[in-house]
Amino acid sequence: MNSNFTFSEVLKKRTKSFAINVIGFTKSLENIVFIKQMIRSSTSVAANYRASCRARSEAEFYSKLSIVLEEADETLFWLEMIEECNIKSKELITPLQIEAEELMKIFAKSRKTLSQERH
Repeated sequence: MNSNFTFSEVLKKRTKSFAINVIGFTKSLENIVFIKQMIRSSTSVAANYRASCRARSEAEFYSKLSIVLEEADETLFWLEMIEECNIKSKELITPLQIEAEELMKIFAKSRKTLSQERH
């Protein structure tokens, strides 16, 4: 099996799982702004990564990865806000923060590698 195909399938599942976990986390929140923003940004991570796998060009792939990175960072921002406002315990927030940071590292590295290959 092609290792790139396997890696992309693992990331599709991982980004989707991240979105599902964020949605589950938001079920116990009361602040509608946090709920909407976190669901929007976390599901955008999954949806845009999936779209990047169908990109028609390297430029489109790079663009989609950029969106994925921005949306993962935005999700992290909302998690930080919830933590700093003492809305939820750190124990509930930390696993999602770790996953957001790890996804950001993966997509930043992918984007950097693609950028280096293009030049």
